[in-house]
Amino acid sequence: MAQDGEPIKVGVLEDQSGDFAAATMVKVHAIELAAEEINAAGGIGGRPIELVVYDTQSDNTRYQEFMRRVLQRDKVDVVFAGFSSASREAYRPIVNQFDGFAFYNNQYEGGVCDANMVVTGAVPEQQFSTLIPWMMEEYGPNVYTIAADYNFGQISAEWVRNIVAENGGKMVGEEFIPLGVSQFSQTIQNIQTAKPDFVVTLLVGTAQASYYEQAASANVSLPMASSVNVGQGYEHKRFTPPSLANMFVTTNYIEEVDSPESADFIQRFKAKFPDEPYINQEAANSYIALNLYKQMVERADGSTDREDLRKIIAEGDVCFDGPSGNVCLDPKSQHMSHTIYLAKVEEDHSITFPTVWEDIKPYWLGEAGCDLTQNDPSEQYTPSNPPPAAN
Repeated sequence: MAQDGEPIKVGVLEDQSGDFAAATMVKVHAIELAAEEINAAGGIGGRPIELVVYDTQSDNTRYQEFMRRVLQRDKVDVVFAGFSSASREAYRPIVNQFDGFAFYNNQYEGGVCDANMVVTGAVPEQQFSTLIPWMMEEYGPNVYTIAADYNFGQISAEWVRNIVAENGGKMVGEEFIPLGVSQFSQTIQNIQTAKPDFVVTLLVGTAQASYYEQAASANVSLPMASSVNVGQGYEHKRFTPPSLANMFVTTNYIEEVDSPESADFIQRFKAKFPDEPYINQEAANSYIALNLYKQMVERADGSTDREDLRKIIAEGDVCFDGPSGNVCLDPKSQHMSHTIYLAKVEEDHSITFPTVWEDIKPYWLGEAGCDLTQNDPSEQYTPSNPPPAAN
């Protein structure tokens, strides 16, 4: 057991440079804000938080290198790590190897059933099971998906495909775009030929974001649906209107959310980081995550041992009232509930909220057979490859 006053060391592995930096620098700032506030209020059970921060440079090999470093050399108590799903899957075996404890504070394609991981980002059953039926009812049943060509895009597209079929719709096209691609003329032609009612865009990173202005220049005026844009890379702020007009995004937080809790969060954030370009959902998730970790350690009588903290999660009431409202951790999957906001980008790139779904649980993993209170497979499952208990 650590001595009173000895710091609790939190590793922070995030992309402060490289292709994902626009969406992830703010995550580091959110953790710094939360740590400063917690330390000012007496720390975690009287112990100060000490951040150990590395720039992973949007490079999966850096994640592996730095994850080994923070767990072996720096001996951190917990790690907050990763933007892309590829980076998470690069470091996750190392967390398991050294029996670490990691928070993944990012929206993703779902399915990770791993006792060494807590996930605070939104998942497909929270984002797509709300978004896709709404879009089909509003615009029609014919859907075209363009997605980043790695596990996030592939698995997210599978979710879209399944939900479209369940709701009587039709996939009229599906394309997977390699990361780093920035020219979309052929894709735009394919979409124009297929004539979908709307396009699901699951593009990731600075290069792929080039699609939006190119599509607008080609007069592709179709509605768009996304689980990643706006809420992460604030494309509506970065690109010239109306290139993102009529995009609909399911997000668990963006700075346009109009509530006292959101306004208070933004005020505190901007006071510490006045030059922050945008406060995204991953910033909110990261801020919430450190506060959840504080609660777990204090309820475990100051222990940072992973098994002691998992016993607290298993009680089912690890919750926090944050910038996005009340959220709670699900004991079976160690994923987080969310209020899901449907954000619409208007012609001038302002944001409106046609609807809000409150308290959407991360139900799929638990219903499919993942139960971390009973066993730990350390696997990532998909709708087509569910846990063995569901087979």
